[in-house]
Amino acid sequence: MINKGYIHIYTGDGKGKTSAALGLAFRALGRGLKIYIAQFMKAPNSSGEHLSAEAFKNQLTIKSMGQPGFIRPGESRPEDRAMARQALKEARETMVSQAYDVVILDEINVALSFSLLEVQEVVDFLAVKPPNVELVLTGRNAHPDIIEKADLVSEIKQVKHYLQEGIKARKGIEF
Repeated sequence: MINKGYIHIYTGDGKGKTSAALGLAFRALGRGLKIYIAQFMKAPNSSGEHLSAEAFKNQLTIKSMGQPGFIRPGESRPEDRAMARQALKEARETMVSQAYDVVILDEINVALSFSLLEVQEVVDFLAVKPPNVELVLTGRNAHPDIIEKADLVSEIKQVKHYLQEGIKARKGIEF
């Protein structure tokens, strides 16, 4: 149980925002805390963390709410917006239930920047965070209004990435 929970944001154009959140989750698991991860814009069973979660099924829940493939800015479909809203609704219900110590909203910043959600919806979500829940929001392009509400903001900057050399994403490393 956490006495005082804070709001973290992991943002920026560099690789490692979700990895940082998963690292925090792994550390929390080691201390007996329960973790809920809502993944925005990610299809179920599309990343290695979904496979790993099975080993921690009594302490870790990952709920992916997205379709296979990528959404590009300005190309979202009504079903993408509906899935993002459903993910936020379920994450809110889960968070206020206080059944989990840590709640991670993976890629929510991207969902906001792609207009799948409204900023006010997320501000309202933050306003109902119970005091003993740790909350993490990941993704590029964190909105200034969301940054303002956070207690900790880390910007991950890309300096060099092998994807720029044509290396494709690899199982177990990028997904």
